[in-house]
Amino acid sequence: MLGSVAEHEIDLQLTPEEALAVLRQTAEDWGARFEPSGTGGRLDLPVLAGMRRGLVSGPVEVQPAGGGSRLVFRPESAVYHVQTAAVVILLVATAGAGLVLVWPFVPGLMAVAPFGAILALGGWFLVVSRLRTSGPDDFLAAVVAEGPHSPGEGRESPSP
Repeated sequence: MLGSVAEHEIDLQLTPEEALAVLRQTAEDWGARFEPSGTGGRLDLPVLAGMRRGLVSGPVEVQPAGGGSRLVFRPESAVYHVQTAAVVILLVATAGAGLVLVWPFVPGLMAVAPFGAILALGGWFLVVSRLRTSGPDDFLAAVVAEGPHSPGEGRESPSP
């Protein structure tokens, strides 16, 4: 359960019906589950937080706001799981880094020190360099990007 988590909101230059349609399409693109009801619905959003993956859930409302609409997501619950494969790889990389640090004091380890360096660098390239984050704010930014644009705004217009 979440403590006091701030709500996430964006303003769109779309009617509430168009905003709801864009929200539905973006949720589908993200692999999220969106259950519409009335002027909003319930959103189960997959998120990434470094070495954790999870699901943030809560109600979404689309409200009319000054010539457009406001989309408000209020997270109610979040469940995160550590990616255990990444943790194991980092533990092996740490052992390799330890081997590189210890060999000057134990000359017999000099022959395996290059293997330790490969393990340490492998952990970096396989895990640390690939860590990503994506959450509700990134999802709402994707909703804005998914919305209709004029051809001059960087999106190609659909061909007939």
